[in-house]
Amino acid sequence: MTAISGVEFLTWLLIAASTIAVLTKYLRIPYTVALVLGGLLLSLLHLSFLSPLQPNQRPNWLTPDVILILFLPALVFEGSVKIDVRDLLRDAAPLLVLANIGVLLATLVTGYLVHWVIGLPILIALLFGAIISATDPISVLAIFKGLRMDKRLSVIIEGESLLNDGTAVVLFQILLAAVVAGGLSPARGIAQFLWAVVGGAVLGSALGYAASKITQTIDDPQVEITLTTIVAYGSYLLANHLHLSGVIATASAGLMVGNFGAKKGMGTRTALESFWEYIAFVMNSLVFLLIGLEVHINALAHSWRPILFAIAAVMIGRSLSVYFLVPVSNLFAEKIPFRWQHVIVWGGLRGALALALALSLDNTFPYRDRVLDLT
Repeated sequence: MTAISGVEFLTWLLIAASTIAVLTKYLRIPYTVALVLGGLLLSLLHLSFLSPLQPNQRPNWLTPDVILILFLPALVFEGSVKIDVRDLLRDAAPLLVLANIGVLLATLVTGYLVHWVIGLPILIALLFGAIISATDPISVLAIFKGLRMDKRLSVIIEGESLLNDGTAVVLFQILLAAVVAGGLSPARGIAQFLWAVVGGAVLGSALGYAASKITQTIDDPQVEITLTTIVAYGSYLLANHLHLSGVIATASAGLMVGNFGAKKGMGTRTALESFWEYIAFVMNSLVFLLIGLEVHINALAHSWRPILFAIAAVMIGRSLSVYFLVPVSNLFAEKIPFRWQHVIVWGGLRGALALALALSLDNTFPYRDRVLDLT
């Protein structure tokens, strides 16, 4: 595999993403759904000029580790840099409950249901539960803007999505290590979870604050955007090196940059947000196309019953986590109305993070194809 073929591969993916984006305007189907369908179609076309997209011709550097490092920091940083931290603090209690205990509960419920109904080994089923428990309500928030929904409800849904990304990835990594090791120690797992979450938040906040102070002395949009890119990926890599949560570190850094650097030191906030929106668009497009290329239609058709059961399990896990935990948080925080809870349940869509985690599983990982099909 040469460098040229790797560039060809990425170029064809961008061409496909752009073409699909144009077609969805006329077909009126969700862009992400169209991307997966486009990936499935491309995997079936055996044309000579599309050879870089064939399984045996794809870049050998696109390993599981590269997929995580390439996609996750950009997707997480883009979401965090736009959020006002004061809005998060207003609803800190329900957000922390949903993003931590809620993800744990949804993972357990989904995992055990999938294990019981589909028959996946329990650790593999729980791993799938962790993969699919993080929410990604981008299209829901776009609908909210058109309907002029209550800002607090938008913040709750967006804030939960930002915070639960890190929780889900930490759970995924702990369960993945347990599958490889052949067992899971609950006490050790809880200790790893707390260390990764708290340590990642402290590290990311410190790096983001330092970057914010630097940007206050610079008045050059290109340099400032470059610095945010270094912070996004640097915080992720450093956290991983220290065995902390890279996703939580990146999210914390993004919150700092968005609330201190961009507001006080940057006169180019619009340019900054436009840059990261573009990067997130590209990363979303690539990951949804990749899942379409990886999954085979025959496998999906053959697995339609397990897929339907898995969808039901995910919905049950999500419903229980919201309807059980939100009333608990209402006891010691500003109440979230019951009618809002319905929106929070159905607004918990899944997106690129789940697909990136599923794609990151090594080809030799047991039940990898089944996990990809279900995701």
